[in-house]
Amino acid sequence: MADDDSKESGTPSATPTNESQSTTETPAAAASQPGSNDDFPISEVIDYSKDENAEATSLQLKAVGNEELIKGHYLQAIKYYSEALEYTPTNAIVLSNRAQAYIKVENYGLALLDAEAAIQSDASYAKAYYRKASAHFALHKYKAARKDFRQVCKLKPKDRDARAKLKEVEKAIKEDLFAKAIEAEHLAPLSATYDPNNIHIDPASYEGPTPMADGNTRDMEAEAALFEPGKLPREFVLAAVEHFKNQKLIHKRYVARLLISCKTYFESLSSLMEIAIPASAPENDPDAPPRVTVCGDTHGQYYDVLNIFKQNGYPSATNPYLFNGDFVDRGSFSVEVILTFLLFKMSDPSCIYLTRGNHETKNMNRIYGFEGEVKAKLDDQIFQLFLEVFCHLPLAAVIENGIFITHGGLPVTPGVTLDDIRKIPRGCEPPESGLMSDLLWSDPQPFPGKSPSKRGVGFSFGPDITEAFLSHNNLKTLVRSHEVKEEGYLVEHGGKTITVFSAPNYCDSMGNKGAFIHFDASLEPKFTKYEHVPHPDVRPMAYAAGMGGLFA
Repeated sequence: MADDDSKESGTPSATPTNESQSTTETPAAAASQPGSNDDFPISEVIDYSKDENAEATSLQLKAVGNEELIKGHYLQAIKYYSEALEYTPTNAIVLSNRAQAYIKVENYGLALLDAEAAIQSDASYAKAYYRKASAHFALHKYKAARKDFRQVCKLKPKDRDARAKLKEVEKAIKEDLFAKAIEAEHLAPLSATYDPNNIHIDPASYEGPTPMADGNTRDMEAEAALFEPGKLPREFVLAAVEHFKNQKLIHKRYVARLLISCKTYFESLSSLMEIAIPASAPENDPDAPPRVTVCGDTHGQYYDVLNIFKQNGYPSATNPYLFNGDFVDRGSFSVEVILTFLLFKMSDPSCIYLTRGNHETKNMNRIYGFEGEVKAKLDDQIFQLFLEVFCHLPLAAVIENGIFITHGGLPVTPGVTLDDIRKIPRGCEPPESGLMSDLLWSDPQPFPGKSPSKRGVGFSFGPDITEAFLSHNNLKTLVRSHEVKEEGYLVEHGGKTITVFSAPNYCDSMGNKGAFIHFDASLEPKFTKYEHVPHPDVRPMAYAAGMGGLFA
């Protein structure tokens, strides 16, 4: 049941061949670049069902859509399925296939609509229930997913995959109940009891870098002190980056110390960071004006992150970065990405800033590979420490009182202030609604007002909402991420909203460019876009197991 009518064969080869190239664009050039204001516009429905060749035309378009889905070109697949539905609006197979494509790009709300329409058209079509269950599971609606998978098993009693997925859902329900019971008992978090001193390092077998300049692995007190904010030697960080590049990790004891220190540090911050532009130019680019570099989603694409650093310099006090969430999942080098960011953070907190994305959450990590990757490369307790760090990440930032940055989008409740955002309580998984949910999940739309999100969580917000929020808080521009853009970024809402996405050729299949933005004292964006670079032959979502197979 995991494959649909397209006979989807999995993710394409994970080793791209073309080398990176980058270009820099000014705001004027950005405004003229091609691209839709909305990847999935809900336009007027066209009905060609009366056409005498309607059925044949729909079949042809569906076949092209299936080919695009197999290639991993999900946006193109959606386009062709949508055109097919203009000729056969109630075709359950096409609706179900488009639902699958929507799921691939995390538009679970639209997937639910298509799956339900397919069921209305043909209540015996099992794959429609399968798609509906998949979307419900991604939205953390496990009981609804269980109901749908039970229906699949009823229609296809011999389908082993459906029965296996039903067991996974039931397991998730039990785990959820257990987690809530623990939370209700107010038990101490793992970081409060986990002791890295109990993890032994064998100097004879460990070949990685050590934070102690003399390589000492026995002085626990001195070693622990080095992981306090601002004290971690930069030489150790750069050596770790190179070690990761060679597909090797630093020792688990160092990872544990890093995560516990980061959790404590982020816990001390407010939900809104205030970022100043440095007084000096970057050491690697002394002729440039002082600046902050803003990057979007990186999604475990470690070698593309290294390419950003190659082009723009490593993070430092004079070359600060803000990475705007979704560091992990999808790409199979997520551990390396997030450890690199956290190592730089503990080396110098002013050199890199991190905001939480919707993928820095337990449910997304379960589905999209980060949980499996951490357990494969480290262990379950380290994964739990990662979750604690994620739960305390700030939710937004403001650069020089003018640029508001958050992963998803804006609150749709009128009158929200920066102080409201500053005071959002953290230390938890995101709720289904409210300010945190809006910041992590929402997307812009080209028309005024708010609409239910295509994702099934949060809202879509129009240019009037953007203008009102920015004006009310004396801000100039919103920068957000959360969506793939063909050129790596998109400027919309009359220049007031910028989307930046920094994972080129997303999932080794989308063909998009990546981008980052420079902001200097003028607060005018300067865009750099770039192609993807080769990486080791490990396919995206290689560590996704169980329910993750629905989304690979």
